[in-house]
Amino acid sequence: QEQLVESGGGLVEPGGSLRLSCAGSRSIFSVYTMAWYRQAPGKERELVADISFSGYTNYADSVKGRFTISRDNAKYTIDLQMNNLKPEDTAIYYCNRKLSDYWGKGIPVTVSS
Repeated sequence: QEQLVESGGGLVEPGGSLRLSCAGSRSIFSVYTMAWYRQAPGKERELVADISFSGYTNYADSVKGRFTISRDNAKYTIDLQMNNLKPEDTAIYYCNRKLSDYWGKGIPVTVSS
């Protein structure tokens, strides 16, 4: 079964950095826009960033200037470089093929001192 698999989460202090990665397959990635979402405790899932096949990016206002999304179309991966992390970035982060039911299982990111 085709799937998306996230890696790279964990615990980091405020101001620190983490890099998330998501691996998929040719059939999932293809020419589709890929995205990172997150869901904090007690909150709805929200879009963090997305990236088109050609590399156009879109970010939530709350992460602009701190997070960078990238993709490798040959390796079927997307990454999310997260810098200057804040406690409010604490959430489960999910990889997704935009507007589809292809989701990863999610990976926790905790920002705390």
